[in-house]
Amino acid sequence: MPPAATGEHAEATIGARRTLSPARRAWRRFRQHHLALASAVILGVLVVASALAPVASKYDPDAASLEILAPPSPEHPLGTDDVGRDLLSRLLHAGRISLSVGFGAAVLTVAVGVLVGAAAGYYGGQVDALLSALVNVMLAIPILPLALVLSSFLQTNLTFVILIIGGLSWPAVARIIRAEFLSLREREFVEAARVVGAGSGRIIFIHILPNTLAPIIVAATLQVASAILLESALSFLGYGVQPPQASWGNMLQDAQRYLRTVPALAIYPGALISLTVISVNFLGDGLREALDPRLQV
Repeated sequence: MPPAATGEHAEATIGARRTLSPARRAWRRFRQHHLALASAVILGVLVVASALAPVASKYDPDAASLEILAPPSPEHPLGTDDVGRDLLSRLLHAGRISLSVGFGAAVLTVAVGVLVGAAAGYYGGQVDALLSALVNVMLAIPILPLALVLSSFLQTNLTFVILIIGGLSWPAVARIIRAEFLSLREREFVEAARVVGAGSGRIIFIHILPNTLAPIIVAATLQVASAILLESALSFLGYGVQPPQASWGNMLQDAQRYLRTVPALAIYPGALISLTVISVNFLGDGLREALDPRLQV
């Protein structure tokens, strides 16, 4: 191809890219991240399978039977546990609990983190100093030991686990949002909004917050993985979701006595926890690259 033709082709390609909307460019970049795309598919399958647990398995996850530690069979595709409960049914129903904790705690974490970070970054001064001090104190406290202490004094259930994880995990998100607001509050569009008489609430939620959606989405994605790991640790130690309600964490706790004789009891929930967390992390990496405005060319 002649050099002139090559140059024209390159210019046409660049022009076509520039006509794409930001959402289309982000989707195009996300599709190029094959691990993130595969992770999104895996997470979608896990979410759908867990949501359809009552339909996908004909067994009650809490119903004991005389088929104790039965090997895989047509009746029980993954076998049964130490009290005769169908493992496939328990894994699917446990997925509903673990994923609910992950997504629920992530929503709470992001909501609190955005509010605190937005207030600190927008108002600055004493408000920023006070809220930043609170964030630093919270970051200095290990989440798991504090969650264990709180759980030991209170009766734990699904709602409590979501509240305790979400209520302790927001400082990292608040720091990210504070930094974004400190940068954006000095931009021209914010000054223009002030000039026309827009109030602080309108500027924060209508003008600045939409411009921080990319880091918020990425932070929310990564918080899902953190929440699932923390719930699994709490349940494994006996302070999270309580039996007979199944979660992947307390299934690992129940499997401790049979690690040598029936390792599958621990392998299945452990593999699902690992697969979910790895998939969420790869998805977060893909979203970060896709939504980075510096790469939107």
